[in-house]
Amino acid sequence: MSGPSFPTPDLSHLNSSHYKFVYEPAEDTFLLLDALEKDYRFLETLDPLFCVEIGSGSGCATAFLGSMLGSRSRAFFCTDVNPKAASATIQTAQKNSVAVNAVLTDLTQALQPRLNGQVDLLVFNPPYVVTTSDEVGSRSIEAAWAGGIDGREVIDRTLPVVNELLSPGGVFYMVVIRENRPEELMDLMRSRYGLESQVVMSRRAGQEGLSILRFQRPARS
Repeated sequence: MSGPSFPTPDLSHLNSSHYKFVYEPAEDTFLLLDALEKDYRFLETLDPLFCVEIGSGSGCATAFLGSMLGSRSRAFFCTDVNPKAASATIQTAQKNSVAVNAVLTDLTQALQPRLNGQVDLLVFNPPYVVTTSDEVGSRSIEAAWAGGIDGREVIDRTLPVVNELLSPGGVFYMVVIRENRPEELMDLMRSRYGLESQVVMSRRAGQEGLSILRFQRPARS
C-alpha cells in the first residue's frame, strides 16, 4: 500500500551563488527523498525522537523529513564540515518551518558520545564519487562528492559511527552507487555490527547506478 505524497522542500532561497559552495540537490537527493517517502508508514510507526543527517548540504533531506513526520517533539540534528552548508541548512529549515540544530563538525564528532545509542533515524548522502585519496578531506563543496578510492573512504569511516549512534530500534539510510560495492557494505554491516539491510530503492542517473540502503538491528524475538 502506497503512503501519502509529500512536496519537495522549498529551496527558493538558494541560488547559483550558494551552489558554488554548497551541493545542489540532484538525482541522488531526490532518490533519497523518494525512498523516505516510500517508507513513510514504517517511519511513522518508528516515531523517531532523535533524527540526525550527516553531511546535510542544503538541508533538503532533513527539511523533507521534518515536513513529512512533523517536527514537534522531535530533535533534528544536521552536521556538515562545510560552514556554508551549515548556514544553508539553517536557512532551508527556516524556509520550511522545521526546527533544526545545525552542527559544524566532521561526520558526527561533536554529537558523540552524547547521542550514542539514542539516534532513531540516521541519514547520510555521502561523498561517494570515486576520486584519488588526496581529493578527500576538503571543507568546501568538494567534501560533498569526493569519496576517494572506490568512493568508500568517507563511507568506511562512517560505518563504526552508525553502530555507535543507533538506538536499539534505530534505522540508517545511506545513498550509494554501484562502484561503492553495496553488497559488500551490506555484508560488512551484518557481520561486524549485526545490522540487517535492504535496498529500498534504486535508479539510474546518467552513468551512476544509485541505490538507497536501509540498515537496522534485527527485531528481538
